[in-house]
Amino acid sequence: MYNLLPMLVGYARVSTTDQNLDMQIKALTEAGCNKIYSEKVSGAKDERIEFKNMLEFIRDGQDTVVVYKLDRLGRSMKQLIDTIQQLNQRNIGFKSLQENIDTTTAGGKLIFHIFASLAEFEREIIRERTNSGLQAARARGRLGGRPKKLNDTDIKIIKQLYDNPDIKTKEICSRFNISKRTLYYILKQSA
Repeated sequence: MYNLLPMLVGYARVSTTDQNLDMQIKALTEAGCNKIYSEKVSGAKDERIEFKNMLEFIRDGQDTVVVYKLDRLGRSMKQLIDTIQQLNQRNIGFKSLQENIDTTTAGGKLIFHIFASLAEFEREIIRERTNSGLQAARARGRLGGRPKKLNDTDIKIIKQLYDNPDIKTKEICSRFNISKRTLYYILKQSA
């Protein structure tokens, strides 16, 4: 028989095998967690197996994820907010014991939305700075993107070589260190 009651599901993580999970597990147990997932892996790594197992275990609209500290859930503000938003989309609560954040309460939701707004603000500032930098570079006559590998003289030579029936396309590609696809693209563009 499945447990239909809402559960507090804990997640504990330390970054290295030298560190100990005991303090986090004790705090999660005292907070009333019915089940605790724990692992020793860097938060920067995408491959957090126990974290993925926890995400598969928690039930939409019922359970609440509990961590000892916010940084146990993710290494960056973006990663943290993305994870909490995923939980929110599934109508799963989130609690952080040390920061006293609880998205199942109005105050906790407010704090999380402030964090999310700050992260969005930071992304917008970065986007604006990037666009301003690109515009300034264009104004100075610099174009973005990858520099061209072949100049106009190279392209003329390639066309002449291609028109010669004694020279194979493989030889042309090898000489200019380009793929056949690039060769045909050049020929198509200059036709």
